[in-house]
Amino acid sequence: MFFMGFDGTEVTPQIRSLIEDHHLGSILLTTKNLKSAAQTASLVQELQTIARNAGHPVPLMIALDQENGGVNSLFDEDYICQFPSAMGVAATGSPELAYEVANATGKELFAVGINMIMGPVLDVLTNARYQPLGVRATGDDPQEVSQYGIAAMNGYKNAGITTCGKHFPSYGNLDFLGSSLDMPIITETLEQLSLGALVPFRNAIGAGLDAMMVGGCAIANAAMNVMHACLSNQVVDDLLRNDLNFNGVTISECLEMDALSHDIGVRGGTVMAVEAGCDLVLLCRSFAVQQEAISGLKLGIENGMISRERINISLRRILELKSKCTNWEQALNPSGIDQLALLHPAHLALSTKAYDKSITIMRDKGHLLPLSNTLYPEEDLLLLTPLVKPLPASAATKAVADDQGVMTEQEKAHRSSIMSGEGVFRELGRALARQRHGKLLHTSYTANGVRPQHENLINQAAAIIVVTADANRNLYQSGFTKHVAMMCSMLSAGGKRKSLIVVSVSSPYDFAMDKAIGTYVCTFDFTETAMSALVRALFGEFVPQGTLPGTLRKSRKVQKSRQHWLVESWHKDRDQKPLLALIKTIEKASPPNQFCPVSGATAASFELPVQEAHYVVRNSSTQALFGFCSTYFYGGIGMIGALFVDPAKRNLSIGHSLHTRAVRGLLQKPGIQKLQLGLGLPGVYLGIPMSDLSEGARLKRWFANNGWDILTPRLLYTLTIRNIPNWQPPEGLLSSIQRVSFAFDLIHGRENSETVLEHVRSHAGPEVLELYRLALDDPKNCGIVRAKSPVDGALVGTVITCRQETTLATYLPVLHAAGDSVGGILAPVVPNSPQATIVLQGLALLGIRQNKTYRANTCVLNWVHGDERDTLLGMGFDVLDAFEELSCKPERFSESALA
Repeated sequence: MFFMGFDGTEVTPQIRSLIEDHHLGSILLTTKNLKSAAQTASLVQELQTIARNAGHPVPLMIALDQENGGVNSLFDEDYICQFPSAMGVAATGSPELAYEVANATGKELFAVGINMIMGPVLDVLTNARYQPLGVRATGDDPQEVSQYGIAAMNGYKNAGITTCGKHFPSYGNLDFLGSSLDMPIITETLEQLSLGALVPFRNAIGAGLDAMMVGGCAIANAAMNVMHACLSNQVVDDLLRNDLNFNGVTISECLEMDALSHDIGVRGGTVMAVEAGCDLVLLCRSFAVQQEAISGLKLGIENGMISRERINISLRRILELKSKCTNWEQALNPSGIDQLALLHPAHLALSTKAYDKSITIMRDKGHLLPLSNTLYPEEDLLLLTPLVKPLPASAATKAVADDQGVMTEQEKAHRSSIMSGEGVFRELGRALARQRHGKLLHTSYTANGVRPQHENLINQAAAIIVVTADANRNLYQSGFTKHVAMMCSMLSAGGKRKSLIVVSVSSPYDFAMDKAIGTYVCTFDFTETAMSALVRALFGEFVPQGTLPGTLRKSRKVQKSRQHWLVESWHKDRDQKPLLALIKTIEKASPPNQFCPVSGATAASFELPVQEAHYVVRNSSTQALFGFCSTYFYGGIGMIGALFVDPAKRNLSIGHSLHTRAVRGLLQKPGIQKLQLGLGLPGVYLGIPMSDLSEGARLKRWFANNGWDILTPRLLYTLTIRNIPNWQPPEGLLSSIQRVSFAFDLIHGRENSETVLEHVRSHAGPEVLELYRLALDDPKNCGIVRAKSPVDGALVGTVITCRQETTLATYLPVLHAAGDSVGGILAPVVPNSPQATIVLQGLALLGIRQNKTYRANTCVLNWVHGDERDTLLGMGFDVLDAFEELSCKPERFSESALA
């Protein structure tokens, strides 16, 4: 009838006495009992051995809190994995992942001999902003809480662990009166509870929940006036048993809670709990209090307040529960470290996957993320973090935490995976500094607000990250963040760019509705694992896909619901004039002093003598084009060459509709081996435009959300020299080229071209090969500069040179858009070798000289690889435009992903 805990990491005389003399059958372990996985398995095995030797007919039920996120009783970085909180898992949008995480947690607990978990949390955050339960709960939507709660419950059960839902009837909308002696109150009516808070409990009971913890809160409404829910037969027998048809084991809240023990007393509280219908009475820690409870139960039986039949009903429920999860063979022989070692690699990968999927970018108005695209290496990044402590796991562990006394450093190290705020945020700072090669400013903030030190650092930094943890409950954090946001806004208005990123590391409701915070990221806990995922997300190592759970997710889904536009195939006669008008509209909408890739393009720019299919979204009444997408199929590679939408029609899913149709069309090509975004012929978009880093980051996120792998892009550049007549080669360049004895020459036309085409075929893509063929077919306006090895005469590099009048300018509109008199140096193909740099310089030098013979004023060097850029900048070129070409396997795009 009792569920008890004890102090210490070894078996104490007190717990031994409870097992041997009082036949205690259920034990709750907490952080004070657990140092490591091996020690836990040994402790559990010893407890079970004591019970067996004392004549217990069945093994002990041994439970602990292991909710993940910030609430873990057992931590061992070598064997026990850290997973996101309940709300963090829900943010992934995957009940399947909730099952996997719970199953992994259950398997780890089972391996050390634990046979019950105090979970899942089934509370609905009806008043989410101000509830201390926070991210321990799934969210504020009853059906979603049910879905994820049942998924977690099944994960635990299939790992061999029995489950205990909590905290009935709900800790999700409590009113607090202030003092720890005041009992939090539920003020909702039974009808309101039935439609909201009770839904997950009802659904979990129907799905086979094993046990239920009844909370210690008060209930005050027209139909019920209860001081302590777990001591009331209206709550336990009437509401839980009769109305919700629960036949499992009921467990009371810990009777050592201040409000309970001071209000009623442990002895009287024990009798009330059993009378109310509780099968197990929880007493977490004090041996004296536990003895008082035992004597209270005996007294209640002796004076007839509690019948023996009532005791037997509870015993039958407890024995039935134990039969599901344990037997002596299993209890005395936990699989232990060997099993954990086998599980750990897969669980570690699952942990990384879960945290990566949970990170949520709720807003990024200024397109500040990832920082790797918007923060220059020489600029300062400032991290501002609060001094916070993690929330206690429950009233049970709060009782433990309040009585910790002095701990040794070793005991502190083994307490849990959570460090107090200063420690975990110091490690966050180190991780950010590693990403930036040490260039990070980091300081903390307190209730003292913005100090002169903060103001100086904000003035110095280009980007500021403010971390908050439950700012709605720690109001100084809210005030500090708003003050910093105001400073950044004022400084930016004055010409000093200040990028502000607010990161909530606990409750996502801190600034969920505050649109003044333009970039808002949520992690749902501040374990080291979560902070590691945050750093990788901030710097673009993956694209965060998390969404805020519950009603916020639903409202955003409504806002972002995709319209499906009618996509039609390109019709030249019908669409070429509207396409030119669309291109002109995009040019006009481009920021001043920024090159627009479609400048100079016409309908003919996208029409090539290869397999191609283009698509439009159009207004059939006015003939206007709202969007255009061009696709090509070269030698097994499906390519998207352009995708653009009328600026007035963006954010209406036109781009998504075009993209889906384009990818589907390419996937139907026989023999397709790869998909590519961006290409050199036509050379309108070599990839995602990245001249504007914030806009480029937004576009990358868009394409990532539509299925593309953005982690391994190929950087491509268009470079220019504005005043060729006055250009002179850098000092020493000519002598360096002459010293290596490479032979350079210029050819026109198809004669002697086979070695050129073979060289390009071997070292570049099929679209570049086609570009070279077109250049060879225009000998009047194009030439090929060749670089030959001094050893065997083999080609070691090629590049195209051309006049502005070349037919290639149709497909490379930059040759018209870059100026009135432009010469081109196109598609250098230089394989990697020790001499690659000098070969590239030699090709560029001859290309510039050839452009001079064309009497060009401006030279454009197109399709330059990222590793070649700096070499050419050293010769006097400037960057005109930058792109990131993406590619991936066709298998990445499933029908479901395109739906």
